[in-house]
Amino acid sequence: MNFDQDRYAGTTVNPLNPSPGGIMSTANHVLALIKSHLSGDDEQFLSVALQVAAREARAGHANVAQELRKLIDQARAQDGLPRPETPSPIAFRPTPPKGELASLLSVSHPRQRLKDLVVEDSAERRLARIVHEYAQQDQLRSHGLSPRRKILMIGPPGSGKTMTAHALAGELGLPLMTLLLEGVITKFMGETASKLRTVFEAMATMRGVYFFDEFDAIGARRSAGNDVGEIRRVLNSFLQLLEKDESTSLIMAATNHPELLDPALFRRFDDVLEYGLPDEAVIARILKVRLARFSPPRFAWSPAIQAAAGLSHAEITRAADEAAKSAVLSNRPKISSKDLLEAIAERKLAQQ
Repeated sequence: MNFDQDRYAGTTVNPLNPSPGGIMSTANHVLALIKSHLSGDDEQFLSVALQVAAREARAGHANVAQELRKLIDQARAQDGLPRPETPSPIAFRPTPPKGELASLLSVSHPRQRLKDLVVEDSAERRLARIVHEYAQQDQLRSHGLSPRRKILMIGPPGSGKTMTAHALAGELGLPLMTLLLEGVITKFMGETASKLRTVFEAMATMRGVYFFDEFDAIGARRSAGNDVGEIRRVLNSFLQLLEKDESTSLIMAATNHPELLDPALFRRFDDVLEYGLPDEAVIARILKVRLARFSPPRFAWSPAIQAAAGLSHAEITRAADEAAKSAVLSNRPKISSKDLLEAIAERKLAQQ
């Protein structure tokens, strides 16, 4: 259940002459609520309540805004009132991080969806399960169960880990909060752990998908490296913060080097997704999806699929884009087999 602060921002409240844009002060909201209650105007009461929810969302109070919206929807259902029209997916746009958080997190609003993500069938099913559990988390929590929220992704570079974080954020209508390692990792003893604590505290008030890329920089084995004491301190802090976290944010970590991670980390995540080089079936899907607008109806895919064996998701995607650009710049509406095979050969040569 996602909250769109823009969904209700234009709601007008007649009793009180609100400020431009339909946004009122807290005092005016309270007055409008009381007036609509005394007049028995349930629709107006809920309309004002929606403005309160939008105000809380703009202030970055995601949990309060979400709870208000849920209660309002319940009231509408009980009274037989229609729910306001809303686009899908609903996008939650919190107040951008300020102060110290601005140096620790980079915020984006991905448009990708799971349908744009080409992965193995098993990974696709597990991602769909994560989305389903997250969307139904209230039902799970009412039975003492928790949704999958803490996800570890392991696999070689270019295998789709970062794209997965973007697709899940887009699918859930949540902002993607990417950890800025250069802002978190410092040379001063104890400071890194303190910055991590600041990020975890933000998860409770700024709901989103929190993405820890290059996770081995934080989760390295406690016996690794020269400064063992500092590594142990940072890792122990992260383990404690991850275990204690009870926010409604989604936490995703990705690494190209799972062998460097401390074994204790694997037990703290709800799910571990393993990515590898795509097989022929996945290669075919990547090429066909990426070149849907540029491939002729009876294109010979087999030579390209075989030639792309050994390339990562990212390299195959790049080869497809290069083939499309060759066609466009040659004033041709469709690609040729030569375009695609040459692009694939170029990507393989770049790997050597």
